[in-house]
Amino acid sequence: MTIQRFETGPRMSKAVVHGNTVYLAGIVADSPKGKSTTEQTKDILAQIDGFLAKAGSDKSKLLTANIWITDMANFAEMNAVWDAWVSPGNTPARATVEARLATPDYKVEIMVVAAK
Repeated sequence: MTIQRFETGPRMSKAVVHGNTVYLAGIVADSPKGKSTTEQTKDILAQIDGFLAKAGSDKSKLLTANIWITDMANFAEMNAVWDAWVSPGNTPARATVEARLATPDYKVEIMVVAAK
């Protein structure tokens, strides 16, 4: 079975397809400095849409989502964006945890797995 990789670097690939499953790396906002949780979440979800499309999938085929947020005080703000984006009736199994991310500029990181 073949493995297809997207945006592959020396440390990681942003997306990997194996069989009929699409695995995305943890995605953070581009240019996060000064962006709100809402803005970062919108940016991340737009990137996820793009990676899923490149891999031949879309958000209606999400299987799981892991979300890391730096402050649970912003949980409702992130969820408002997520709820407006996620495909109704096709919501994935999901976990959200509070954690420090790679840099203080990041407020949210999202990792998903989807079917093709």
